[in-house]
Amino acid sequence: MLRRRLLPLALVVPLVGTFFCSVRAGETPLAPEPPPPAPAVIEVAPLAGFSTRDFDWVDAPRQRKVPVRLYLPDSAAAGKAVPLIVFSHGIGGSRQGYSYLGRFWASRGYASLHLQHVGSDRGVWQGNVFNVVGRLQAAAQEGEALARVHDLRFALDQLLGGELAAHIDAERIVAAGHSYGANTTLLAVGARVERDGQPIALRDARLKAAIVISAPPFYGESSVQRILGAIEVPSLHVTATDDVIRVPGYYSPAEDRLAVYEATGGPRKTLAVFAGGSHSIFTDRGGTGGTVLNPQVKQATQALSLAFLRSVFDGDAAALAQWPQQFGSLVSRYKHPGP
Repeated sequence: MLRRRLLPLALVVPLVGTFFCSVRAGETPLAPEPPPPAPAVIEVAPLAGFSTRDFDWVDAPRQRKVPVRLYLPDSAAAGKAVPLIVFSHGIGGSRQGYSYLGRFWASRGYASLHLQHVGSDRGVWQGNVFNVVGRLQAAAQEGEALARVHDLRFALDQLLGGELAAHIDAERIVAAGHSYGANTTLLAVGARVERDGQPIALRDARLKAAIVISAPPFYGESSVQRILGAIEVPSLHVTATDDVIRVPGYYSPAEDRLAVYEATGGPRKTLAVFAGGSHSIFTDRGGTGGTVLNPQVKQATQALSLAFLRSVFDGDAAALAQWPQQFGSLVSRYKHPGP
């Protein structure tokens, strides 16, 4: 039995997600704001040529629902097998979230499967408002952190073993996620966690790369380098200078996102740090991080993720090298491995 959490809880603003981090001495965390009734979605690029499908899968052995939303390019429906991105939301999110990414990727020829993790999804906002903190803390327990990785594996099994299998290129699959979902992504692509001296088998070999947005650190573990250094796939890390996480009892500064990048192993790592921004600027919400900056960062994140995908699957790193020239005014720091 697992006796402790993979990482202590950390919460962010509504529909953003959580992650695992610990309180720092002298810090006074802020209470999370209540979730908006209907987050606005800002469309930041011309989008067309795809369909959206919802599936309500159930993993019977685990007695766990795994709802998903699939953004499927029209080229796949026409018989072409397309690459796939499997996206994991942050705490309090759902399969409807991060649609600005799913829609964009699908319009550019990449299928995008957005998971909903029922143990840490929008259900945490439902019920007695005075019990929200308790529900959030329960959602960040180790059992849920591991269950999210199994959700990802199960969803891939369902998609690749079902009627749409011929439309997906099983050799070109990427994991992606924001906040708590970034932790899920890192675990699924090879982050090494041990209990009682034995590694927990979480790596899914079908995943060829990782897009890691606002990743929390693995607090509570003896060595972040030991955990993340085991990763062997290319990774893209996206954050912002004001990517700070605050909740009652827990706090994580923006520097933690950089620590995750530095500790991650793999042959090719790319880092983009936006100037300003916020932890929730990478969600569908339109007002966080500044009404002017928000859509610009979303558009830059779309372009960066596409450049990364092309470098991984097509061997073309030119767009990664040129990306800062297009969005340089938004960028505080950028590192990429080169050709």
